[in-house]
Amino acid sequence: MLQDAAKSISSVLLPKAEIRACETPVLRNLGLTDFLSTYDAMRRFTDTRGPATPDELWVLEHRPVYTVGLAGRKEHLPGASEIPLQRIDRGGQVTYHGPGQAIVYTLVDLARLRLEVPAMVALIEDAVIETLAAHGVRAARKPGAPGAYVEGAKVAALGLRVRRGCCYHGVALNVNMDLTPFSAIDPCGYPGLQVTQASALGIAGGARELGSELASRIASLIGRK
Repeated sequence: MLQDAAKSISSVLLPKAEIRACETPVLRNLGLTDFLSTYDAMRRFTDTRGPATPDELWVLEHRPVYTVGLAGRKEHLPGASEIPLQRIDRGGQVTYHGPGQAIVYTLVDLARLRLEVPAMVALIEDAVIETLAAHGVRAARKPGAPGAYVEGAKVAALGLRVRRGCCYHGVALNVNMDLTPFSAIDPCGYPGLQVTQASALGIAGGARELGSELASRIASLIGRK
């Protein structure tokens, strides 16, 4: 399924005047996936897409993995652990992914939408805040620390990479997962940062359901651009 997603590239390039910049992104539910195969698929998609390729949002969960962004520092990383650690090309520092966490990867042509990176980050944060608000939970931003927070505890982490004017990676919303692995790291590079999740905030529903809801809100906000 990941290969199909990575190959979903239009073989016909429309003349520039015919390119529609605000088409609704394609939503794909990929289920539980290994991180590295998904990471490779995102990069292939981004490297081979053309000016008229529709944007895509991938909704999924990952098997347990720590990922370290370009700003990652050794002091924030876990010690000896059975959970694999992968250094990757997104911004930010270290975080954890595992089953029960709703991930939405945003494969979006920012140049076509005339969106700067800060605006895309804000759009994703808005979608998370709106999703939680729909379930009666008030979340907020934290200046200088992308993501979403509830009473100071992080409920969603966000990191992007931009290449050829297009972004990939995206947002991870904690839903009903084992939060223990976060205690071995400084989440997103912040010592002592508390993390929380939707189930602890009284929100029913699994990662697939909330991930699909979040992706739909991201798509809706993109469609208004």
